[in-house]
Amino acid sequence: MKKITLLCCAFLLAACLAQTAVEPTPTAVAPFVIKQEDNPYAPQVADAGKRQDQVIITSSDLSERTDLTPVQINFHILGSMPTTCSQLRIKVNPPNETGQLFIEVYSLTDLNSKCNNVFQQFDVTILLGVYSPGRYTIWVNDNYVGDFLSL
Repeated sequence: MKKITLLCCAFLLAACLAQTAVEPTPTAVAPFVIKQEDNPYAPQVADAGKRQDQVIITSSDLSERTDLTPVQINFHILGSMPTTCSQLRIKVNPPNETGQLFIEVYSLTDLNSKCNNVFQQFDVTILLGVYSPGRYTIWVNDNYVGDFLSL
């Protein structure tokens, strides 16, 4: 009888001991912008009353600016807008959880202005900023441009 009582006490004490904690699986940290560069073509508050038009993109490419610390990415784009009165807008969206960076390039025209329907060319370069470590793919108007690695 003493053996059974001793065995029951041992089981009760074992049940009170700390359970080994299950380590949670690490989740990937979503990529984010560490430093946003000034974009002279970013959307503005005054754009609300203007008509948005498409642009024709002739070429776009990415290059590293190794003269900057940390290294940053230059985004160069060449194309044309539909009228001589058009204003270029480039909206750089923050990266999504898979590291895709979507950039929207479009033009705006004042509804009250009389403009010639003559293509206006543009050739611009902007810095994309500094991003958390990881690989990023760049998409311009839903077309793949390239990718870069942020360290």
